[in-house]
Amino acid sequence: MSPQEIEMYKNYRGIGSQRLSSKRKRERSEELEVVQQPPYKKHAGDVGMVVEHYNARPEVGVKQRLDSPIIGLKNFNNWVKSVLITRFGHPALAASPSSQYSGPGRGRGGFPSGKVLDMGCGKGGDISKWVKARIKELLAVDIAAISVDQARQRWETLRGHQRFDASFAALDCYVEPLSKAFPPERLVQPIDVVSMQFCMHYAFETAQKARCMLDNVSRWLRPGGVFLGTIPNSDQLLERLDALPPDSEELSFGNSVYKIRFEDRHSRPLFGHRYYFYLEDAVENVPEYIVQWDNFVEMAAEFGLFPVYKEEFHEVFAEHQEHEEFGPLMVRMKVVDANGESAMDEDQWEAANIYIAFAFEKR
Repeated sequence: MSPQEIEMYKNYRGIGSQRLSSKRKRERSEELEVVQQPPYKKHAGDVGMVVEHYNARPEVGVKQRLDSPIIGLKNFNNWVKSVLITRFGHPALAASPSSQYSGPGRGRGGFPSGKVLDMGCGKGGDISKWVKARIKELLAVDIAAISVDQARQRWETLRGHQRFDASFAALDCYVEPLSKAFPPERLVQPIDVVSMQFCMHYAFETAQKARCMLDNVSRWLRPGGVFLGTIPNSDQLLERLDALPPDSEELSFGNSVYKIRFEDRHSRPLFGHRYYFYLEDAVENVPEYIVQWDNFVEMAAEFGLFPVYKEEFHEVFAEHQEHEEFGPLMVRMKVVDANGESAMDEDQWEAANIYIAFAFEKR
């Protein structure tokens, strides 16, 4: 990157570019072919809109994915997830008590180790990250059944030496227990890492859904295990809403890449605070919900989950751009090219920075 770009990305605090954004986990930047579509469970209301949207998202080939107008943004979001998983997930996996091997070379780069629950797995875009982590087992669940089929097929295409044990299920983890999706033998061994990328905010439609989600995260997560995720930054969203002129006819803001529209300026409920999100080539005006961080932390503590990391995406970038592993990873993941030029324009950068990366530990 140019010195100017580095300085902008490192210190960006503007009300525009630090904000809004992008992607939800289900939109993942790495996806593959469509599989057969059996008659799937129908959902009503906001949930039905979300499920219908993500089930209807077409599978595309590698070339078409690379032609996405927001490919830089998608790659950047994937890089942030890779940093989060590597920093906090890999150590938890390597320390897994369920591993049959406890000597040198265990876990990443050696013998497979550890068990992951991917809640909101979407089309399986993080499967390659779990390959890199050298995990032993994956439980993958999502409300969008067609996406789950696509994730399963992605796993099936892994070469033999990359293949870990995996189970896939279509389930609404915000209203039903994981035990409804997986047989008891799959839940006997404790889970080392729970990952919820760009999807947890849907649980905050109601307090009951948020509690069900947290129960599913915590119930089978071992002490010392980690809960990783990415969520919109509620402070930024509400600041943008408050900054709209009093006479605004529509409570919306955005740029050429994204748009966010609220329904009410003044009501700020802890649950069910809805807005509609549009992201070019990814999300079509889907209802989402504000996650107030302090409320989330307080609820998580009731389930034995305590925060160990919280950073806005621009802070993740500033902290890791010169890291010996994560700096070169930016080039390999095409966040920047070999000359350091960013693949994102300013509108995409603004869209990326609505999000927070977090890690909690089970105690």
